[in-house]
This record gives sequence, structure tokens and C-alpha cells, in this order.
Amino acid sequence: MKVLEKNGQVIEGDFDNKEVKEAFWHTSAHVLAQAVKRLYPDTKCAIGPAIDNGFYYDFDFSFSFTEENLAAIEKEMKKIVKQSLPLEVFEVKKEEALSYMKERQEDYKVEMIEELPEDETITFYKQGDYEEFCAGPHVSNTCVIKAIKLLSTAGAYWRGDEKNKMLTRIYGISFPKASELQDYLHMLEEAKKRDHRKLGKELGLFTIMEEGPGFPFFLPKGMVLKNTLIDYWRKIHTREEYQEISTPILLNRQLWETSGHWDHYRENMYTTVIDDMDFAVKPMNCPGGMLVYKMEPRSYKELPLRLGELGLVHRHEKSGQLHGLMRVRCFTQDDAHIFMTEAQIENEIQKVVKLIDEVYKKFGFTYHVELSTRPDDSMGTEEEWEVATNALENAIKAMNIPYEVNEGDGAFYGPKLDFHLQDSIGRTWQCGTIQLDFQLPQRFEAEYIGADGEKHRPIMIHRVVFGSIERFIGILIEHYAGKFPTWLAPVQAKVLPVSDKFAEYAKKVSAELKAKGVRVEMDDRDEKLGYKIRQAQLQKVPYMLIVGEKEQNEGTVSVRKRDVADQNDSPELGAMSVEEFAEIIEKEI
Repeated sequence: MKVLEKNGQVIEGDFDNKEVKEAFWHTSAHVLAQAVKRLYPDTKCAIGPAIDNGFYYDFDFSFSFTEENLAAIEKEMKKIVKQSLPLEVFEVKKEEALSYMKERQEDYKVEMIEELPEDETITFYKQGDYEEFCAGPHVSNTCVIKAIKLLSTAGAYWRGDEKNKMLTRIYGISFPKASELQDYLHMLEEAKKRDHRKLGKELGLFTIMEEGPGFPFFLPKGMVLKNTLIDYWRKIHTREEYQEISTPILLNRQLWETSGHWDHYRENMYTTVIDDMDFAVKPMNCPGGMLVYKMEPRSYKELPLRLGELGLVHRHEKSGQLHGLMRVRCFTQDDAHIFMTEAQIENEIQKVVKLIDEVYKKFGFTYHVELSTRPDDSMGTEEEWEVATNALENAIKAMNIPYEVNEGDGAFYGPKLDFHLQDSIGRTWQCGTIQLDFQLPQRFEAEYIGADGEKHRPIMIHRVVFGSIERFIGILIEHYAGKFPTWLAPVQAKVLPVSDKFAEYAKKVSAELKAKGVRVEMDDRDEKLGYKIRQAQLQKVPYMLIVGEKEQNEGTVSVRKRDVADQNDSPELGAMSVEEFAEIIEKEI
């Protein structure tokens, strides 16, 4: 596939290549805008970028947009693709670009061009009768876009500002092969079935109340799930010699000014006034961890010092961006901050990578790694950033782990390694991260006494494994489609008495299993057994224990399992004693 750069150079690459894929979807967005302008010439175009999965374009329509309009636009896009329009790239001066867009009454394009420097040379891409000022790159011909589907529409404020006009955002996806589109649409259908918001409600795990948009409520079964994850987290972190701490949710403005968050992250923070002083609800745990480090003099013999924290953080997200557990306003971050010498950096990074790898494999995830480099809004010197970035890169290279470079996407205080895990239906999620920070120790004047008896500045690693525990739970719900492995399932077994006559025996069985640490429930409702089995299956319970006259007389349970290995496998495990079943489930856990 040929890609046309802004300098006119043509490069070749496969669709699997990230840059080629972005160019492909960016061109698809231009095809979308071209189709809209052909059908509805008075529509004003805003922006149309490639995104992680496809593309979108924002439009200002002069009429009420409907599904019929969406279908018409998709049909027109397919016509444009069949025309095999070659893309051309050329440059014009700012004045000429402004004149062109003003003549076409493209108010949003005019606004963007006016903000550019006077001496700016502006790149345009042209395909047939459509021209768009754009930095590119794009594929060299529309004909390579073999399959297109417009997926949905949404409202979007111009430039994300609620004070601006609401535009219509059209989302789409495209591929070079029709079969790839079919696979993608099948994945979307599967994703709908797995939607964690739907399953979370059906399984009684969590809810979002209108009294607290973006602030999740965990229900009893959800708390079992959450606490099981936390117990696992504590177990492996104790093994790896992390010391757990807890820092306050509210801390004063001076702290956040020292950390740099007040200047760099203020718009995402909740604030209040206490005793005439500004305070902020913590959006991150790191400044609190820094205060704990500074409580007492530190020696090089204490390093590396690994401080772990399951800290509840709050961040202001716009209401339109909230999405179940995936995008919330408060969440528990499984943070750790590692203080170390420069000589310990590579080893500590590798230890964290191994820990993240262990956790993701536990849940059946594969993943890929991105190295995110210095953003425009950053603290520190070029030299410090180069040292930090090289340290991350050298550590990951030494482990022979492939990675991609994500330019300019680091934290404002340092570069990072991001871990993007892949779920059971092929979607990727950014969860784990390792951020190397030279800045915070400097800003807080953190020190340790070295072997030479002199004061030195420690280096700091910020890292998470789950990321947000709430979001990780949302990912797990969809990854497993609610069918959690037995060790993680909120209810591991359900006792189903055939009738009321066997309720007392069912209670005895339940009590014996609870005493052995099995999470068990009993369904003693006055319903038929078939109904109870279906309900247990809908609740995704790993094991169902049926008790009737035969089981009561023989002191056994009839075991039925949720999952079968293949179509020849039977869900029925047959009759066994409570002790035998407990051994089976304990071994599995």
C-alpha cells in the first residue's frame, strides 16, 4: 500500500503498520467529508482524524441529521472509492488558504488557519473535487479502501468546549479487504454481548447512580470481585518486597504546586477551601508517596525502597466522556513508587516488567509495549529526559521485548513504558505503565546518603499493574463475558435443592463449603429445578450443586459445571461427597 507524505514522498507499507493504518483511516475521513459535501453542499466541515479504531469527522449540518442521512453518505463514499481518485499534495501560503476556505464558507477551517503563524506554509491534499488542508499522510489512491462502514453518530462540541456549538460527529471504520470488515463487525457484535455495563447490572456487580455520575457503586458481589483482586495484588507485592502505605485524599495547594500538578493538571482536579487554604482532592498518589519518603533520613542501604498504595484518586472527566467503569471520576489506582539510585534503574524496571507480565498471563491476556517520549508540556531539561528515556529503552531491549515508540505521549514529568493488553475478542486496553521520573525528587528535594557519606538525589519510578482497579474489572467482565475463572468468581458454587423438603440438607451443604472457604449461595426459592439451573447459568456461576432425596440419603451432591472443554464434554460431573467437591474446587482455585 502506497502512502503519500506531505513532502510529496511516496512510501510503501502494509496495513498492519501503525503509520499506514493511520494514513488509511485518515484518507477514509476525507472520503467521508467529500461524500457529505457532495450530498449536502452547505454543510460546514470541522475536523476528521484517524483514531485507534477507524476515523470520525465533525460536521455542522443545517438540518436534523438522521439514520437515513448516514446510509446515504455511506453509499456516496463507496461511489467515491470506486472512482479510484488519486491523492495529490501541494502547499499554499496562509493568505491563499484563508481565501480558499472563506470563499467556501468553511468557518471552522478558517478559524484553525487564522491561528497559524503568518509565514506558515499550509499543506493541502486533493482527491477529485475535494480539497482539505491537512498535514497528512494519506494513502495515494482512494481505490485501496475496499470496505467502509459508518458506525454511529454522536454530539461533539467544537474543540471539546461546552461553550461552543454542538456538532455532529460521524464515526466510521474501513479496511483494505471486505473480510476484515466482516471480522470487525462480528467483534463489535460480540462486544455488545459482553458490555460490562449490561453484565455488571445483570450479575449484581456495580451500578452508576444519577446522584453520582462517574462515581461507581460496588454491590456485594462486585466487592467480592474487587477484594479478590486486591488480595492477589497484596500477595504478589508482599512477595516482591513492596511496603504498603495509604496517603490522604485531600492535600493542600502548596503540595500540588511543588509537584507541578497545579500548573500542569489543574483542570482535571477537584478543589475546596479549608481554613481559608486551597486544597485539592488527589488525582494521583505520587506526591503523598514523596512525603512518606521524606519523613526520615534515607540511606543508600534502604534503596530500592518500594512503596505500594491502593489509593482512591479523583479526576474531573467531562460528562460526555464517562463510560461505565472504563471512564470514571474516581477510581482505585494500584500505585507503587520505587525510590532508587541511578545504578538500580535498569534492574528495577525489569523487575516491574516481569511482575506485569506475570499478572497479565494470570488473566490470559497478551500485550504489547509502547515507549512514550517527552510531551510538549513537560518539566525538566532535555538532558534529563534523554537519560530517563534511554534508561527505559535499554531496560526493555535487554529483556528482548519488542516495543513501539509513541512520540510525545509521556507524562509531563517523565517518559514511560505503557502496556496495552489484548482481550479475548482482540481489543486492546492500556493498563500497566512504568514511568521514570527525575523531576519529582528534585522538586521535593528528596535525598539519600550514599556510600560516600554525601547527599544524593534518588530516581523515582511510578508504576501501576492493574492501572485503575475499577477499569480493570470492567475489562475483565468483557474479557470473560462475565464467566470469571473460579478463583475470581464472586459466587463459586450454588446449591440448588430440588424442593423445600431438602432445604435443610442444602443449608448443611452450604455451611460445610463455606467453612472450607468456598464462596457459595443457596437458591431455596419455590421454583422448579430447571428454572434454578437456568438462573444459575445466567449468573455465570462455575458450579451448581443439585440436592434431592438421593443426595440427602447418601450424603452427596450432584455436581454440574458451567463450562465444558468441547462439545463432547458433559457438564454433569455426577454425584460426590461434599469433601470430594471441595477438593476439586480448591485444586482449581
